[in-house]
Amino acid sequence: MCGRFTITRRDGNALAGELGVAAEALATYKPRYNLAPMQLHFVVRLEYETRKAEIARWGLVNRWAKDSSQAARCINARAETIESRPAFRDAFRKRRCVVPADGFFEWTGAKDARRPIWLHRADRGLLLFAGLYEAWQKKPGQWETTFTIITTTANATMAPYHDRMPVIIPDTRADDWMDPLCRDAMALKPMLAPAPDGLLLATPVSPKLNSPKFDSPELLEETR
Repeated sequence: MCGRFTITRRDGNALAGELGVAAEALATYKPRYNLAPMQLHFVVRLEYETRKAEIARWGLVNRWAKDSSQAARCINARAETIESRPAFRDAFRKRRCVVPADGFFEWTGAKDARRPIWLHRADRGLLLFAGLYEAWQKKPGQWETTFTIITTTANATMAPYHDRMPVIIPDTRADDWMDPLCRDAMALKPMLAPAPDGLLLATPVSPKLNSPKFDSPELLEETR
């Protein structure tokens, strides 16, 4: 699964350049070292052939929902069932996005001594999680964009910690995944596979990550 993640780039303009979006779209960007469900982040979607970054809340809420009470249950969507589950099937057909990150967390050890593990690229490069997005009306005329992260079976790096992991889309395939004009979403399902075994490193980090109230660079200092 994916229950916390990071996006640690310090320069929002440089990040916008990496993602191929307009710099003004990330005007309010700040690094996050312990991003948790129900918090605001941003997604990247495709509008015609142009990438757009949009502020969104983590925890998908369907457009027909009367409230956000189910959002916490929709932070992740299983790749195997996204075309059939009512919460995700319409977004899978029409509203696919990527969720920029540069790492995510899993935990190991006993419940009273959980140790966080940061999964990240060796070069700390960007990761593009496969996502779905929806907009729902919180109040008359007040719309909020929300998102979920798609998960798949764990690769060899992830397997010691959990049997699921976020789907990571290569940047070269991101536009294919996001293409709103794609008429056959099922043709995209082969992309929802585990990441190559050598892509990620697993680094033990600060136990302060057990609480989402902490969000600072020292959380990612390696521990043994």
